Amino acid sequence: QVQLVETGGGLVQAGGSLRLSCAASGHTFSSYAMAWFRQAPGKEREFVAAVNWNNDNTYYADSVKGRFTISRANAKNTVTLQMNSLKPEDTAIYYCAASSLFAAVTTTSYPYWGQGTQVTVSS
Repeated sequence: QVQLVETGGGLVQAGGSLRLSCAASGHTFSSYAMAWFRQAPGKEREFVAAVNWNNDNTYYADSVKGRFTISRANAKNTVTLQMNSLKPEDTAIYYCAASSLFAAVTTTSYPYWGQGTQVTVSS
């Protein structure tokens, strides 16, 4: 079992940056691949980025590639999403998720989810 809590969301102007964090509890955090998803109003939840168990492999959605960076610190049970050059279309609730599968892009592959944190990018 893994419990996940996201922090770091907020309001930022287009072109700005935000850093999201996800704190995990449980003894098996390092055995899971971790990912970020997001859900905009009226849209389905979509994959954003994933990192494998030992932080040496990452995978990104095309829409965020080159702007977002995912990383993890197993000693601290945390995973972060550094978001740069933010655009209004990045506005969404961002969720942290854990899975035994690396780079899975479907929500059904992730049994563990956080409650989400709101990111709003103004134009």
